[in-house]
Amino acid sequence: MRATAPLLKNLNERTVLEAIRTGAPISRAEISRRAGVSKPTVSLALQSLLDAGLVRETDGAPGRPSYGAVFFEPVAEAALVLGIDVGARFVRGAICDLHGDVRARHDLERADAGADAALAQIVGLHATLVEAAALPDAYIDGVVVGVPGVVDSGSGRLALADNVPGLAGMAFGAELERVLDLPVQVDNDINLAALGEQWRGVASGVQDFVFLSVGTGLGAGLVLGGELHRGRHGAAGEVDYVAAGRREDIDPCAAAVSAVAAQLAGEPGTRTSLAAPFEVPGVFAAARAGDPVGLAVVEEEARRIAMNIVPIAAVADVALVVLGGGVSANGDLLLAPVRERLARWLPYPPRVEVSSLGEAAVLTGALSVGVRRALDNVFVNRANQRTPRSTSTTS
Repeated sequence: MRATAPLLKNLNERTVLEAIRTGAPISRAEISRRAGVSKPTVSLALQSLLDAGLVRETDGAPGRPSYGAVFFEPVAEAALVLGIDVGARFVRGAICDLHGDVRARHDLERADAGADAALAQIVGLHATLVEAAALPDAYIDGVVVGVPGVVDSGSGRLALADNVPGLAGMAFGAELERVLDLPVQVDNDINLAALGEQWRGVASGVQDFVFLSVGTGLGAGLVLGGELHRGRHGAAGEVDYVAAGRREDIDPCAAAVSAVAAQLAGEPGTRTSLAAPFEVPGVFAAARAGDPVGLAVVEEEARRIAMNIVPIAAVADVALVVLGGGVSANGDLLLAPVRERLARWLPYPPRVEVSSLGEAAVLTGALSVGVRRALDNVFVNRANQRTPRSTSTTS
């Protein structure tokens, strides 16, 4: 099939834009060399990109001779991405630009844990973040939302979403699109946390790894060959079911930590500083102080975490396990005993590290997904890039 003039023009502009994104600040001559495109063609493409507001002139790199050349860089604020993390006790939100730089961030506690309340909070959060970013709402390319649950790829409805009452069975993305008047993509929160660690965290550059979140719930995000593995039903990583059919309790979540502490503290003759309600921060604080029950709970928690890692590592042979979620705040106490058990139990134990992003992992992953999509959309829609879609933040 013969290439048409508009197609060649688009290809040249996309090639030039990509050269600028990867090499900025970059001169016209350097763009030509890197992209393998003639200087006259580069000049035509540059003018189109300048007119669309996707690139701009800038200073050259410090300490590098310019010889009078004009340098170019991408316009980071040509499009924005709104990322949202919905949990049982919070809603977190952030707006970032095409460089991935966060322009505004805000977290809200949730007095009402229901799905309808979450929708209302996201609407308010959207307005707050747009105001804080001091950039037009019309520049938002789309919204990426992390939720605790499995998203049906056909209907968009959520399953296994028990942490947020009313979320299971809801087409949450469609509801958000209605109230925000923006394109919305909804994904499992732990999957997004894995992508966040891959983009800006400890898993950067790792092709095969799992993000294991241990908090009020248990979940995993699996990346194989550099790509997120979702499975046939989008339910890959539902490691709660690893314990199915077992008599032994291997639940490492927060409620289980408290239950183990209560059981050990209640044994006759036990000496401990711990008392009901045996909340997780207190249990780990006691362990740090040398309390025997606290130390025993940490050992049991490490065993349970390792027991959940073993089937994943044995089947997928991942290089890295990233520990996230609330329990990972005490990762310094857990890493050594988890690693020791995996070294004994597996022929090829994965490296185990604590999340470098902490509570921002899901939000970071949401932004990473949005930025990838926006980088393409901003080129495709460049003719209309500066045309406001809507200035309203509600329907």
